[in-house]
Amino acid sequence: MSEKKKFSLEYEIKSSPKILFSFLSEPNGLAQWFADEVTYRDQVFTFNWDGEEHKAKLLSVKENKLVKFKWIDDEPHCFFEMEIIQDELTNDVALSITDFAPEDAVVERKLIWDNQIEYLISVLGA
Repeated sequence: MSEKKKFSLEYEIKSSPKILFSFLSEPNGLAQWFADEVTYRDQVFTFNWDGEEHKAKLLSVKENKLVKFKWIDDEPHCFFEMEIIQDELTNDVALSITDFAPEDAVVERKLIWDNQIEYLISVLGA
């Protein structure tokens, strides 16, 4: 198995950080765009895609700013993070994604994020 490589993506989102944050940090918000079903218990989120369950531990949360998860069955140094960045001058809001994938899967993983974020933007009506 090849070592996973860190990559980052950034998307402009026309939404307030507060509204966007609820879609990144709350199970019902995440279930609207990220996974088919999301549950949360004891710092662990369970994401369900097509009947397949994946568990992620919530590593850190900064209100209206950042959510960081670690897949329970993943390598120790790997995580995925969604950070809300707001430009101080223009107030434009961007969503920065940091994730890890095996080198030969980075392009595919970026496409998956592109699709998910496109869906998030449509759910937000942004």
